[in-house]
Amino acid sequence: MEYVSPEGLRLDGRRPMEMRQIRAEIGAVGKADGSAVFEMGNTKVIAAVYGPREVQNRSQQINDKALVRCEYSMANFSTGDRMRKQKGDRRSTEISLVIRQTMEACILTHLMPRSQIDIFVQVLQADGGTRSACINAATLALADAGIPMCDLITSCSAGYLNSTPLLDLNYVEDSAGGADVTVGILAKSDKVTLLQMDAKLPMDIFENIMQLAVEGCKAIANYIREVLLENTKKLEHRRGV
Repeated sequence: MEYVSPEGLRLDGRRPMEMRQIRAEIGAVGKADGSAVFEMGNTKVIAAVYGPREVQNRSQQINDKALVRCEYSMANFSTGDRMRKQKGDRRSTEISLVIRQTMEACILTHLMPRSQIDIFVQVLQADGGTRSACINAATLALADAGIPMCDLITSCSAGYLNSTPLLDLNYVEDSAGGADVTVGILAKSDKVTLLQMDAKLPMDIFENIMQLAVEGCKAIANYIREVLLENTKKLEHRRGV
C-alpha cells in the first residue's frame, strides 16, 4: 500500500512533515479540580485531575512528596471494534504507568508532601497517537488544577514508513508495521521525559525521526501556551480584573 502519493501527500491529505489539526478545551469536567479535552485529528481524549488531596490509603502516603496516581482507559465506543474492553487490561496498565512517570517529571511533588494527585485519562475517539494525546491532555488538566509544575510536558509521535519520515501518525499509518517513535519533552528545557519505539531503526534515521517528533512536541507546547493564556484572560474578564 502506498502511504505517500507521488505528489507528496499522505492518505489524509497531509504533507509528510505536517501535523494533524490540534484543538484543546479547558474545564470540560465541572467537578474535577482541573480538566481538559485534547484532540489530534480524529483522536480525542479527556483528562481530569483531582488533588492535591488527602491520601485515601494511608499505607501509600509519602512523607516528603505527593503520591501521583494515573488511570488510563478507552471508551468502548472509541474505536470501530465492538468488543468490550476489560478494565485494567495489560495495555491500559502499561499506558497508565507511562503517563504517570512522564507527568511526575514535571510535577513539583516535594511542595505537596503527604498528599495525593489523581489523573484520569479516557480516550473518547482513537485514530493513532492516543498516548501523546493523553499526555497533552493531562498537562493541560494539571495546569487547570493549579498543580505546581516545573515546565509543560508535551508529546508527539513520528514514524518511518516506506523510507519516508512521517510526523504525527494516524491509525492507518501506525498500523502499517513501520517504526513509530513517541517522544515527550519538557517544553522549555527540551529535556526528554518519554521515549518509546516499537521497531529497530539505523541510528542516523532514528535521530532524524526523533528530531521530527521533538519539533512536533514544540509546536504542541506553543499551542498549549496559547490555550492557557486565553483561558487566563477569560478568568480575568469574569472577575473584572
